Amino acid sequence: MSSLMDAVRAGRTAEAVSLLDGMTDAERRALFPELKALRKELRADQWTAQARRAYPTLHAAGTACQTGAAGVSSWLAASDMRWWPASPGVLIDLLGDRAPGWLGDVAHRLAERPVSSQVPYELMAGLVRLSGRPVPTTEAYVHGWVEHIGHVWQRGDTVLDRLRKDPHLARLAAALFETNDIGSRLAWTSDEGPNSWTEALARLTVEGVLDRKATVDACVARLLRGGPAADHRVFLRMLKALALTRDEEREHTADWLALASDAASVVAAHGQSVLASLALDGELTTRQLAEMSGAVLFRTEKKLVRSQLVLLGKVIARDASAADELLPAAAQAFGHEDSDVQERALKLVERHVRKAGTAEVREELASAAEQLIPALRRRAAQNLGASPVAAEPVTYEEVLPPAPEPARLEPAPGSATELAEEVGALLAAGGDVAAFERTLDGLVRHAYRDRDTLLEALEPLVAGRWWDQRDPQYGGFSADDYFTRHHGLTNAAHGLELLLATLRGKVLTTTLHNALRRWTVNTDCSHSPLARAFEARIWEVAYRIRSEPLPFLLSTPTWGTGLLEPDELVTRLDEYRRLGARVSEADFAQALLRVRRGDRAVAETAAERATALGTSDGRRLARWLTSGAPAIPAYRRRTAEDRVLVESEEVAELQDDFPPAFRALGRPVNVLQGRWHCYHWSDDMRQHWLALLPEQRELVAVRMLRELSAVAVHDTRGDAAILPRLAESGGEAGEAVHLAVAYGLGARHPEDRLAAVDALLVLAAREQLDTARMGADLGQLARSGAVKASRLVESMRTAAATGANATIWGMLRHTLPILLADLADLATGGTATPPRGLADLLAVAAECAERTGAHEDMPHLARAADRRGSSRLVTQARRLRSALAEGVAA
Repeated sequence: MSSLMDAVRAGRTAEAVSLLDGMTDAERRALFPELKALRKELRADQWTAQARRAYPTLHAAGTACQTGAAGVSSWLAASDMRWWPASPGVLIDLLGDRAPGWLGDVAHRLAERPVSSQVPYELMAGLVRLSGRPVPTTEAYVHGWVEHIGHVWQRGDTVLDRLRKDPHLARLAAALFETNDIGSRLAWTSDEGPNSWTEALARLTVEGVLDRKATVDACVARLLRGGPAADHRVFLRMLKALALTRDEEREHTADWLALASDAASVVAAHGQSVLASLALDGELTTRQLAEMSGAVLFRTEKKLVRSQLVLLGKVIARDASAADELLPAAAQAFGHEDSDVQERALKLVERHVRKAGTAEVREELASAAEQLIPALRRRAAQNLGASPVAAEPVTYEEVLPPAPEPARLEPAPGSATELAEEVGALLAAGGDVAAFERTLDGLVRHAYRDRDTLLEALEPLVAGRWWDQRDPQYGGFSADDYFTRHHGLTNAAHGLELLLATLRGKVLTTTLHNALRRWTVNTDCSHSPLARAFEARIWEVAYRIRSEPLPFLLSTPTWGTGLLEPDELVTRLDEYRRLGARVSEADFAQALLRVRRGDRAVAETAAERATALGTSDGRRLARWLTSGAPAIPAYRRRTAEDRVLVESEEVAELQDDFPPAFRALGRPVNVLQGRWHCYHWSDDMRQHWLALLPEQRELVAVRMLRELSAVAVHDTRGDAAILPRLAESGGEAGEAVHLAVAYGLGARHPEDRLAAVDALLVLAAREQLDTARMGADLGQLARSGAVKASRLVESMRTAAATGANATIWGMLRHTLPILLADLADLATGGTATPPRGLADLLAVAAECAERTGAHEDMPHLARAADRRGSSRLVTQARRLRSALAEGVAA
């Protein structure tokens, strides 16, 4: 038996297989505990050369030394074996003498594993073949089969040839249509010819190898299910390759109606085209066409809507009796968000309204016309008898979503057990500023009050941490190196780990002391001052826990934004005086930066109380509170490479009486100095940076602007998530804040644009939005190409849909003149090309102007409206000019 273990450790698979072949089942089972022990040993550091050598042989031996199907399947699919497994041929050879039923059980257990388990298809297929059982149709097996067919072939073979030879083709081909996310794998091979899955399956269907009705039904059903875009493309291509007959198309009429209504755009277009063909051949009833129109005309894809209106026009022209049912269906487009669609629908109804046979239909059309924009409603009033536009302007009232109210922090956890639960939750899933600050304060309080009880409560939480081992090593670094080298404390959870390691005695006191005197953050990027200030307090708390525990933190905020009420800070200083506790330098500095100074009456009252304490710290707080509102540095814009950024001058009040780690927060910001790329990659940290300066968000925004601009300039994802918190923070909303939101509104990804819209609405609700500045920023950024106008359209439309029409108009009235100025006057022979999306921006502006009753002149608008032709840009420019000239609220 020791010979086998020696062979396994040395990675001699052939020798191990030979030894196993000569053993009885009982001898194999007796060896399994040793193999499990070796697996545990290798798993501790599975990337060493010894582990890589031993794993394939261990994989094979462990499989052979078990008799239960569940145990064998778990061993075969284990994640730690996945990197260096035994070959499927070796495993099949070892298991080949087992009973067929047992082999089938193992095969099906493996097939039921998720696709991510990466169980080799050759192993599953070999076991199925030996067992004689039907092939599984699970996701893992079907994915493996598709990959096997598409990537393993003899010279001259094709996908079509290999499918034709497969004895399980019918069962597995049917399973293709039921398997999730299979489209991308089917698309790996050629799009056309015998190596194309779609053409191969269509050809086999034509040849009768696959049942045609079952294949067509399954393909249509799969498109009805929806799924990722890759699935849509592949199965739609397959359906087209099947070349359905007219009888088959007629049989699936209900399915085409469902696809045209709810499917993805490309699939809906196919369903619409099939239904259009049936309708024009008279094989679709008028009621079915009206039902189809009611669904399609509510879709956002203008191409589908236009095609549907064209179809309705053709059918009504051929059959006047259908007008009574189809004209009201077409009139549903009067409520479409796009005015061009409204106009097309109105033209269609005007052309055929005389064919309406009853007064009820005409009344229904006139009623539907009330949804039209004002200019079209006047036309409808003349031609359809609709209600005219009100002659007197209607007073518009802006309805903005309510501004979020700041949440007051709950007290620190009262018991050590509750605190340990809070710490565990933060380490596992993170949390907001409020959760972190109350937990941090809780650790300080309980370490001061009863350190032993705290350690006992934290024992289950820290027992599994690598730094809590007897001789901790992490990638060759000790616990002291781990917390001080590289890039400092990378996130808030990392800071909590430092405090836990300090409490457990795993970090040397000299390390803690040295960290107070030098930076652990050594980069010179714009974020470094923010990271240093955050770290300084954490390191100082850790050192005081070891040397002179604090009773509680002075800097724990009152509100979730990081703001600290002055009276609360005075009360804490008074308690420090009573206890004879020495104030922590970084903690007090953070408290000063957080204390509310914007409300001068409250600040001056608290200053009197602070002076009455009779302590140096109380007098310092009083001076700070009476020094006035937070200072606002001078800002200037600078173009750096492909974007506009903001620079700031020094903030003098942050240079006096503050520790070095906090003085850097007020140092000048120069966009041409410092690194453009750094290691502050944790999105979680940005909310904590804002909480450093809750009344001076501009100082934080100016240091984050570079990566916030990247969501528009470089199409990065997720960076704009901080924008709503930036809007909720305190202090002036100046150049940096407005530019940050402007970049977010032009972000590449929808979730970033939505976050920017949220921030925009918060600023507007708090009356902190300068619409002229924001509009001019958007115009300049779009003109320079840093922001794409087409992306701004979605953001503007989303914000307007919440009811913020006046806010959006207030911005676009400053954005559009900048973009319209570049349109050359045809009389001068200019050839300027308008930016993509400008027409849609004009449409949003026109809608907002119509709703708000704006009445004014817009520079350069007349030149755009007077251009020749009827392009969408010209049409929307004329619409906006008309709305501004009349000033009638819709």
